[in-house]
Amino acid sequence: MAAPADQRIAVPVDDPNADTEWNDILRKHGIIPEKPPSPTPLIEEAILEARRLAHENRLEGKDLSDLSELEDEEDETFLEQYRQKRLRELSALQKKSVHGSVYPISKPEYQREVTEASQDGPVLVNLTSAHGNVESRVLSQLWRQAAREYGDVKFCEMPANRAIENYPERNCPTILVYNKGDIVKQVVTLATVGGARMSMLDLDKILVEVGAVKEDDMRVLKRRREAEDAEEEGKQGARRAVRSSRDAVKRNDDDDDWD
Repeated sequence: MAAPADQRIAVPVDDPNADTEWNDILRKHGIIPEKPPSPTPLIEEAILEARRLAHENRLEGKDLSDLSELEDEEDETFLEQYRQKRLRELSALQKKSVHGSVYPISKPEYQREVTEASQDGPVLVNLTSAHGNVESRVLSQLWRQAAREYGDVKFCEMPANRAIENYPERNCPTILVYNKGDIVKQVVTLATVGGARMSMLDLDKILVEVGAVKEDDMRVLKRRREAEDAEEEGKQGARRAVRSSRDAVKRNDDDDDWD
């Protein structure tokens, strides 16, 4: 006996998300699921919110001299609010800036100058190469710059082989960060933080990560903004160079056509 024929009707569905009368009928009878909401409004909302925040924070990272240059561009009341905010931040930093230079330390001083001192805030130690390899020289320069800029943070330095007997030269420089008497971060060589090309931007990231400075510290923001501006200027210069090269090629082609 032959099997009964399948009496179901095949429902043609090309695109279940298309806005068609046929799809509306199918959705009404539960044959196809409701059309998912369009992501466009959410994307547009996110873009608008990002623009709003960027506009509100457009003065972050600018110091007093930068703010003075914007007097003809910004609302006077808004600019004055930022100026007063910067003055309060500078005043607070000056009160906390009790260091300002790198502390060269010896092994007998280590407990007092590093471990115990870290009870009052993070202390960063640079264990340098005894032979002054390239990365150690780079980090020592950054250490001095950071100590000047971040006078509220304690930076120490000592030869690695005097801190730890037989410490491998290949591990130099080594960064040790102490807080509340414990090591909270260590960076062995600069391989993971830019190598010999390590910059203050990389050191800023470490300082923020260990809580030595805040993410919104004006010194951190200013350096980031300057780096972003320099990068954008470099891109614009590259685009101008490409356009100039294309124009030169076009002029040469035009000249060839007249030959």
